[in-house]
Amino acid sequence: MKKLLASTLILAGLGFAGSASAHECGDITIASMNWQSAEVLSAVDKLILEKGYDCDVEMVAGDTMPTFTSMNEKGKPDVATELWTNSLEEPLREAIEEGRLYRTVDILSDGGEEGIWIPKYMADANPDIKSVEDALKRPELFPHPEDDDKGAIIGCPAGWNCQLIMQNLFKAYDMEKKGFELVDPGSSAGLDGAIAKSYERKQGFMTYYWAPTSLLGKYDMVKLKIDAPHDQEHWEKCTGVADCEDPKINDWRASRVSTVVTKDFMDSSAIALSYFSRRSIRNNDLGQLLAWMTDNQATGEEAAEEFIKTREDIWTKWVSKDVAEKIKK
Repeated sequence: MKKLLASTLILAGLGFAGSASAHECGDITIASMNWQSAEVLSAVDKLILEKGYDCDVEMVAGDTMPTFTSMNEKGKPDVATELWTNSLEEPLREAIEEGRLYRTVDILSDGGEEGIWIPKYMADANPDIKSVEDALKRPELFPHPEDDDKGAIIGCPAGWNCQLIMQNLFKAYDMEKKGFELVDPGSSAGLDGAIAKSYERKQGFMTYYWAPTSLLGKYDMVKLKIDAPHDQEHWEKCTGVADCEDPKINDWRASRVSTVVTKDFMDSSAIALSYFSRRSIRNNDLGQLLAWMTDNQATGEEAAEEFIKTREDIWTKWVSKDVAEKIKK
């Protein structure tokens, strides 16, 4: 706890760092995770650190567990921009308490979201539908693509953990008796395609999805309330387990998505650390950037440049005025 408090005080005392020379900032290694949001956020970090603080940034390919293990055991890379921490709570807590790693900020201010969504045009037309239970009372609004006499809810592709969760929620809500069928989209592309096709045609549909994503950045969707709070014990014993006999309604827990740095970086890079301690972004804003990235088949570096050019309202709050001007130039 003392180490946690000390790291918090160090971060709080940094304030806005001004322009930095190369020897003040130095070399930084940043993990570039292999999914879209992490790719673009790490590219934004690289651009801001190099153009604003004269840092020398090297990107290192990574994924959640390999990156965490390398940082914890070897002290490299220096920074994990977007670490989804729900899956490694205990080892991360231990690493923080023992002073090997530090959590600087939650990069996604909303946390990572999963849930059951309907298009906003349906929510606007049916203001009484606010929860999954509300939607299940109106199967005619969510017609099955092959049987108009049934309602449908689009689930997850085979092999995804969320497929088990959706199957158990389907049972917990007794959806079959309420006139619904759980539709397997077949693949990630199939899931996206089903949503895009229905949305473009302004059809009624209800589906599993998650944020931040380019699809939810492009299509305005509303997440329905799950009619029970998150129960972690039941989640581990049943909700996320295949063939659970008696699943109960159970909400997803928002995933904490943080920037994590190593002890060596914490001790030696105050200039860059001041930046990493204060930048955060909402899912909707990030989703819009991801949608632009997808529509333009852009790289993370191109999306980072687009973000710097078009969203000064966000990133200029992360840096001092002189650093912001330097980046703009």
